[in-house]
Amino acid sequence: MTIQYQNIVPWGRSFQESVDMFNLSEEDLNSSILGCGDGPASFNYEMTQLGKSVVSVDPIYNMDRDFIEKRIDGTYVDVLEQTRANQDKFVWGNISSVEELGKIRMDSMGLFLEDFEEGKKQGRYIAGELPELPFDNNSFDLALVSHLLFLYSEQLSLEFHLQAIDELLRVAHEVRIFPLLDLNSRKSIHLDEVISYLLSKEISVYEEKVNYEFQKGGNTMLKMLRD
Repeated sequence: MTIQYQNIVPWGRSFQESVDMFNLSEEDLNSSILGCGDGPASFNYEMTQLGKSVVSVDPIYNMDRDFIEKRIDGTYVDVLEQTRANQDKFVWGNISSVEELGKIRMDSMGLFLEDFEEGKKQGRYIAGELPELPFDNNSFDLALVSHLLFLYSEQLSLEFHLQAIDELLRVAHEVRIFPLLDLNSRKSIHLDEVISYLLSKEISVYEEKVNYEFQKGGNTMLKMLRD
């Protein structure tokens, strides 16, 4: 069976997952970070509690807390049902079951919801979306994109990926994208062309193994650095 979503769904991950997905060192965590397409993740909240600096950008931040909570409730069951029907595509280790996955995600999204309104006031949650971000050139040291580019390869075109990555490299010196698989745990059809495009622009690009694997084979990120 294949996993099929009509739209990109809100699905929040935790601080520790982000650390593992992006091989974030203490030096990385102390830099200025943009979380792009963060949705209802708890990374921003947990970073703030640690006294770190992060700005999250997502179109869903145009909405109020109640709308986002209803959107989470409206998609949660479908995500878990599709995960349950495709359990063979995932590594059940640190997360042992679909039920545990659901609890972890809801706990993370609960932290986000409690933080959201105050975080918006503080400028930590900003409404915006790729391929045009509401930031000046070189606003951040590091931009992180989790479970958006490459994952939604059928929904987002190659042209979108190229424009989005150009924009990320405009606002940040370094960009990291995870994972490099699509929703059905296949290598993204856009990956090779994206890498060729970056090399043609003399952008340093690396495929780097990370300490995280939930999708089978999904244990690498793409790291890009401007000179």
